[in-house]
Amino acid sequence: MPRASTLPAPPTAPTAPAGDDRAGHAAGIAAPRLRARGLWLGALGILIFSLTLPMTRVAVGTPEAPQLSGTFVALGRAVVAALLSAAFLLATRAPLPRRADWPALAVIAAGVVFGFPWFTSVAMRHVEAVHASVIVGVLPLATAGVGAWLHRQRPSAGFWGCAALGSALVVAFALLRHGGPGAVGLHPADLLLLAAMACAAVGYAWGGRLSQRMPAEQVICWALLLALPLTAPLAWATRPATPVGAPAWWAFGYVAVFSMWLGFFAWYRGLAEGGTVRVSQVQLLQPFLSMLVAVPLLGERLDAVTAAFGVAVVATVFAGKRMPVR
Repeated sequence: MPRASTLPAPPTAPTAPAGDDRAGHAAGIAAPRLRARGLWLGALGILIFSLTLPMTRVAVGTPEAPQLSGTFVALGRAVVAALLSAAFLLATRAPLPRRADWPALAVIAAGVVFGFPWFTSVAMRHVEAVHASVIVGVLPLATAGVGAWLHRQRPSAGFWGCAALGSALVVAFALLRHGGPGAVGLHPADLLLLAAMACAAVGYAWGGRLSQRMPAEQVICWALLLALPLTAPLAWATRPATPVGAPAWWAFGYVAVFSMWLGFFAWYRGLAEGGTVRVSQVQLLQPFLSMLVAVPLLGERLDAVTAAFGVAVVATVFAGKRMPVR
């Protein structure tokens, strides 16, 4: 009887991963890249938004030298952005939103088309851009809170610690920058600014959620068009009755085209790709970027304390980016 072969069996070819495994592996690689891109898009949106308060200050003027009314700036910029939105949607042949998306668009319009622009525009005639920028420091925490509730996420204790530290740094900067607690007492316009932050947090969180199933640029466009039947007649009724200087009109043009329209293209896409809770912390940079703009534009002074706090806030943003969010 022939002896059985004792040669080793040939090596078995590796089994190709199943389709679900390949998809999961690719998704595991793509997810960090997508989150990183979302963070950078969010930063671009915040860079655009950081000029909003200084430009609004130029547009509305001061009590001693008023320019455009705050109501006209808020509603007029929404009208201009809505007209640009109509042209954009027609050019891209964007489909109508689904019936289920209109309530979310209404919430977004209430928050970022009506609430935030109107409250800030009225307040900015009575407070300086630096002072208003300090109040913006509460926006990241507010957006993260609304986003966590809306998306049913559970940020880790480390994430909330970084968010709280960043907010505390902003408050500490306010105390140092304005010479003590008495100098940062609550101004009546601060109530309007705090209301604006609440409106923005709601509008940002809902916009980031809707941008997960609708192109981000279409979200703000449809919200603006939804509000147009109200913003157009109100803007016309509050139009300036006397001549206004060219700087005020240039500033109005910026908040209409960039703050009310193009900035949301990047911001909502960043929230959708990077996650509302995580990307919201990039807003911690906005107060300091606004102050940097206010130096040449409004004559504000930038000192070493401001620069040091700016670096510290940047560090909390990137530390928070690495904290888990479930």
